[in-house]
Amino acid sequence: MSDFYQTGVVATFHRLGADNQASIETKLEQYAGERPIALVLPSLYSELQGQALRNIVDELKKVSYIKEVVVTLGPASEKEFKEAKSFFSVLPQKTRVIWNNGKRMKKIYKAIESEDLPTGLEGKGRSAWMSYGYVLSQHQFSAIALHDCDIVTYSKDLLTRLCYPVTNPSMDYDFCKGFYTRVTDKMHGRATRLLVTPLIRALQKILGYHPFLVFFDSFRYILAGEFSMDVNLARINRIPGDWGLEVGTLAEVYRNTSINRVCQVDIANNYEHKHQALSPEDASKGLHKMSVDICKSMFRTLASEGVIFSDGFFKTLMATYVRTAQDMLKRYEDDASVNGLLFDRHEESLAVETFTQGLKKASELIVKDPLGAPLIASWDRVTAAIPGILDTIRESVEVDNS
Repeated sequence: MSDFYQTGVVATFHRLGADNQASIETKLEQYAGERPIALVLPSLYSELQGQALRNIVDELKKVSYIKEVVVTLGPASEKEFKEAKSFFSVLPQKTRVIWNNGKRMKKIYKAIESEDLPTGLEGKGRSAWMSYGYVLSQHQFSAIALHDCDIVTYSKDLLTRLCYPVTNPSMDYDFCKGFYTRVTDKMHGRATRLLVTPLIRALQKILGYHPFLVFFDSFRYILAGEFSMDVNLARINRIPGDWGLEVGTLAEVYRNTSINRVCQVDIANNYEHKHQALSPEDASKGLHKMSVDICKSMFRTLASEGVIFSDGFFKTLMATYVRTAQDMLKRYEDDASVNGLLFDRHEESLAVETFTQGLKKASELIVKDPLGAPLIASWDRVTAAIPGILDTIRESVEVDNS
């Protein structure tokens, strides 16, 4: 049985053992009649070949409370785009596939960029952002849910629990983030366990109490990619176009809504998806690059909150982070022992060393350029610059899918 403790400043909804999924799904179907939900699926073409996405589609066939599924497709040829449309056509919900590098969408990206508005680099952040624009263009949705397409252990219960707090009018949260356990015969989630949490704790040791750090430290799985949100947040949030997507999204949520309207929910007993390589020798790949982007996103958010960084600060932070991460590593080793799990201390220590290099690289980049690459423009800014852009997006997606 899960614990029921409420820690931090964000409301936490647990799995307390009761099998009530059918009950809350029935309620969600009622609520969604008045508060329609769009499901966004950021997908790579390669994922269409995997068993994980086939299972996700099979599970979504059983879901009746989602009004539309929006698949926002990564780099794909015309042939691959057509295959993707065919693949998702079996879904009973209205389903649209956004061909992000098709000629119509490329024209839209260029039109936005011509107004000196950043659209980010090609990737998940940019694809998700464009899908929000398409959802907004229809003027009929109350909430947006998003999850990845590589979840091996996916079931429709995950989506039900994710959507419920935002759609239930008695709860009425603006943003709900999923969390879960990631354990097989060993613990996973190295970037969360050994980078983000120790880094937040190290920053708290140096800076003392800071509301933003308390907010971040309240999340049980800060790098989880699954969330639901009120559609108005999709209009005003800016997001990074790199591996800092999850951290950057939370930073925008912190900025744009009340903490009392933010929650997290346990969406799965266990969660398994593809694992990124550590890439200790190459800061442009895998978890190494992820660590750089996450740290940059966090530092730039803190800078916007008035925190002053210096070379001396970062040197102290690195030393504090390493000590904090090593202390937490020992806790994880003991936790693994109590639960009979495998624990490779060398592998875990190598991860801390790699993340330390990522932290060092990020700090150097921040000192050199505190602003860095701009965040992707918010949709309210884009629509102010190009009033008819949402209509153009909707028409382009419809033509591509006809």
